[in-house]
Amino acid sequence: MNKNERVIGILGGMGPEATASFYMKIIKETKVENDQDHYRTIIDSNPKIPDRTEAILYNGPSPVSEMIKTAKNLENAGATVAVMPCITAHYFYEAIQNEVAIPIHHVLKGLDSYIQKTYPHAEKIGVLSTTATKETGLFQRYLEGKEIRYPNEVEQKEKVMQAIYGNDGIKQGNTGDGPKKLLLEAAERLIKEEQCDLIIGGCTEVELVLTPRDMSVPFIDPMRVAAIYLTH
Repeated sequence: MNKNERVIGILGGMGPEATASFYMKIIKETKVENDQDHYRTIIDSNPKIPDRTEAILYNGPSPVSEMIKTAKNLENAGATVAVMPCITAHYFYEAIQNEVAIPIHHVLKGLDSYIQKTYPHAEKIGVLSTTATKETGLFQRYLEGKEIRYPNEVEQKEKVMQAIYGNDGIKQGNTGDGPKKLLLEAAERLIKEEQCDLIIGGCTEVELVLTPRDMSVPFIDPMRVAAIYLTH
């Protein structure tokens, strides 16, 4: 397919702000001279998809049926490729891909290719993610030949998850100094004590508050990598 004919479908709502942020990445990473050079993009932001962490760790409602319905909406609307701006959602990737004919870009596989090419000498990688992503070993599964390090149990709960899900957290609409401070504290320990060569924003909420300028080592946003892949 000619790249100009590509129609990008965003299986969104997990969460809504991360969905909007990813769409902006698609826009920013597309080389254009005018409006018509942009990719047609179809967004189904479905915040009614049950929480992925609750489903994986606490036997909460499965998100699969709503994710499949949303993916089919994108396919029926004309998308030729889909992407999920939620890392934890990739735990259910095969179940969704099996139900639609269009390819769903696998964010973690794309991330692995990017790191192998861009940071081939990186050995230890620190990941700031939801506890569900941590417990399911998604990054260990897809980042080949890398040593994956996470915050310890206390920091994961009191800093990372608090920053994402807390009463003053990112999913509550707060992308200010509070969540940023918590995530930076967790990242700094991974850099200084675990000797991590780079840090990955392993949850799409994390990149809403952290930037590469905040880190003393490279900081990678997997969704920006996905946007690069889909637009080049």
